[in-house]
Amino acid sequence: MDYMEQNEYRWYLSQQTFPELLNRNVTCFGAKKAQMWKNKNDEIESLTYAQLGRVVKEITCGLMELGVEPGDRVAVMSNTRPEWVWCDYGTLCAAGITVCIYPSLSSSEMAYILNDSGSKIIFVENQDLLDKCLEIADSVPSLEKIVVIDSENNVNNNKVINLSTLREIGDKLIMRDRFAFEHRWRSVKLTDRMTIVYTSGTTGNPKGAVHTHFSINAAVLRDLTFAPFIDHDYVLLSFLPLSHTYERECGHALAMQTAITVAYSSPQNLVTDFGLFKPHVFMSVPRIYERIFMALRAATSQSKLKKAIFNRAIDTGLKVVETISDENGFVDVYPHMDITRNAGFFLKLKYKLYYKLVFSKVRETMGGRFVFACSAAGSLSADLCKLFLSMGLIIYEGYGSTETCNTINMNRAHRVLPGSVGPLCPGVEGYIAEDGEWCVRGNNIFLEYWNNPEATEEAFTEDGYYKTGDIVEMLPEGFIKIVDRKKGLIVLDTGKNIASSKVEQAFSTSSFVDLAIAIGDNQKFIGALIVPNFEEFIALLEQKGITYDKSALQFSVVNGVETCTKVGDDFIKIPLLKELIDKEIESVNLELESYEKIKKYTILNRRLTEETGEMTPTLKVKRKVALSNFAKEIKDIYD
Repeated sequence: MDYMEQNEYRWYLSQQTFPELLNRNVTCFGAKKAQMWKNKNDEIESLTYAQLGRVVKEITCGLMELGVEPGDRVAVMSNTRPEWVWCDYGTLCAAGITVCIYPSLSSSEMAYILNDSGSKIIFVENQDLLDKCLEIADSVPSLEKIVVIDSENNVNNNKVINLSTLREIGDKLIMRDRFAFEHRWRSVKLTDRMTIVYTSGTTGNPKGAVHTHFSINAAVLRDLTFAPFIDHDYVLLSFLPLSHTYERECGHALAMQTAITVAYSSPQNLVTDFGLFKPHVFMSVPRIYERIFMALRAATSQSKLKKAIFNRAIDTGLKVVETISDENGFVDVYPHMDITRNAGFFLKLKYKLYYKLVFSKVRETMGGRFVFACSAAGSLSADLCKLFLSMGLIIYEGYGSTETCNTINMNRAHRVLPGSVGPLCPGVEGYIAEDGEWCVRGNNIFLEYWNNPEATEEAFTEDGYYKTGDIVEMLPEGFIKIVDRKKGLIVLDTGKNIASSKVEQAFSTSSFVDLAIAIGDNQKFIGALIVPNFEEFIALLEQKGITYDKSALQFSVVNGVETCTKVGDDFIKIPLLKELIDKEIESVNLELESYEKIKKYTILNRRLTEETGEMTPTLKVKRKVALSNFAKEIKDIYD
């Protein structure tokens, strides 16, 4: 089937509730693999759609036996894994409302969400989260039962049961009343509330955005109308938090709508699992793409010769990308295309040589079947987008939020503009307000903030457009560029406005800078907090025989490899490190206007983490928290 035929024949576009969608897949694709994952022994397990349907049926009936009525709230607090989906669909088929809780939240944050939503049941992943939940259980009057996913042990608490026990309870109801499940899931209407997803709460308490079956179905159809065709044998790799609408809708709901297979991984095991599950498509965020590129570069640059070959291959790839780009920077790229189709004979020959030497190995590292990926939840730098394109790896960047159920704008097949988030999606309207804010409306917009009519009213214009809070710039052909969050703009004491993201993204492909945070509100100049790429410097210092306090190093596992998260103060004072960071700053400053340039900076001795509250679960920096945690360092810059 060629590209035009694929656009004309998208059999999977249909409108229904999510219980109806599951029933369709169980009925029509029962023998097809629905889920794949690694168990504790690193063995691959899987479920077909028919088996998934049975598991969901047992959980639904178990919840009904526990007293869950239509409209009751049931919370899920777990990392991304197949059971998350079981519990979600079990709740939805019971006509309940799924409440999403990030597993990284504190006990007090969990208590706030449970109380605000009035959740009756909560699914928790493991013993650690059970302990966290038990700390606050007495302060949540609505909470009647805690169901532990990853446990077969007997729990000495009448409020706690295991998931397997819940399924047994459900099975008994199925045996007693064969139509109980059918009657319940068929009672769900398209306009019923489906889920409450709480915002990150970087300022004040989090707000619970309410989506209906209608709005999330509209979001899925919106994406599948213009996205590259999803073939029947595709595997989607899932590793972002399912507690966020991005992975849950753009990933899992898309997979359910197209009846493909979902394989489960995590950011910690990503590189290994690419090779294990060989995915065709996945959703990710800019920070992880940066880490993937760094890992690919490291894997193919283990010596000076290999590093030189990799750099020349990238240069050649970028020249090839130029041959399929127009005068405005639009790139004509689509799945399975020949990227060299417009290249001259010698450039094509050169690219094919480097493809064999470098890019084919990159594709194998990505599993060998990669078709395309999507990027959202932050801006992907134009340079990084082009670097992936130069290797023949297509990333379609889009833009949206929890309240819009993700994609409002997105780049298109045949029309990618690196550095932009694309034009408006089908079925979505938008305009730029006088202050530059992007305002949008469509069937995919959330219904309300739970228990918060004042915030709901504040979120919309008088004519029903949702105010995104993002400042945008209009580019050719209706494509837009995200300048920054309204709250992320830095205003110097001269009155100049600077987008912090523009400064920070300039470091996205840096070898020596892992993260930069631009600062300068009410100051005379722009400063920056710099987190070095500790692994790169450790390797360099070892190579040059430069000593430092190795006992001060702290490590954790990231993307399947041991990663340095903190160093000693002596490490960041090493002259070579300071010299190389200086050069990176100088290089970035060449790309910035005079008032945007970084005049002073400080080097931090640790990475920002979710545990310290400085990063969201989708790896965006919480500016307010980070600036508060490093207030002394910032004061020193301006003193």
